[in-house]
Amino acid sequence: MKQMKQLVGKWRIVEMEVWDQEYVDMEVPGYIRIDSDGTGRFQFGLVSGDIDGRAEQCGNAPRFEFSWSGQEENDSVCGRGWAVIENGELKGRIYLHLADDSAFRAIKSK
Repeated sequence: MKQMKQLVGKWRIVEMEVWDQEYVDMEVPGYIRIDSDGTGRFQFGLVSGDIDGRAEQCGNAPRFEFSWSGQEENDSVCGRGWAVIENGELKGRIYLHLADDSAFRAIKSK
């Protein structure tokens, strides 16, 4: 999938709309990882999950839309999200089912 190529990799979450960076990096440096098959993983603060997503062309750039399931502290949680690449950064929004949602900004990990 050519659309996935730009999105694939590990991205370091450097900003979230709702949570400060201290929370984002509480257990590990916050990240989102997207694999070439559309699966992946993320963690920020005490929220972590496995991703199942698809890339679709949206204008001139791919938009990655995903569902996820995981944990917040020790409770099972799930949700959805989306991400696009803008100026070399991954920007998007993550939603926790029946709870918070937040925009995020991430840079490619080296």
